[in-house]
Amino acid sequence: MRIKYAPGPCLLDLEVSEGTVQVSVWDTDLTLPAACPADPGRVGRHGLEIIMAVCQSFEVRREPVGKRVRAAIVLADGLGGDPVGRPL
Repeated sequence: MRIKYAPGPCLLDLEVSEGTVQVSVWDTDLTLPAACPADPGRVGRHGLEIIMAVCQSFEVRREPVGKRVRAAIVLADGLGGDPVGRPL
């Protein structure tokens, strides 16, 4: 399998807890992610913008080797799409 943005080993961890999905990604690259300035005409490179717009929390941390990026995404409760654990 080819991983586009990880130059070496990487790990993905998903955890569902209290109405959220915690997504944690670790890789060996030392470069921290940075969102590009808003530009609706730009093609591509919108991933971090989207993540930061939809997640409840976002964290980047350097590790002894590489970095770890964590995001928590609120799950919808039922067909109405009301978020769980977060006031409207």
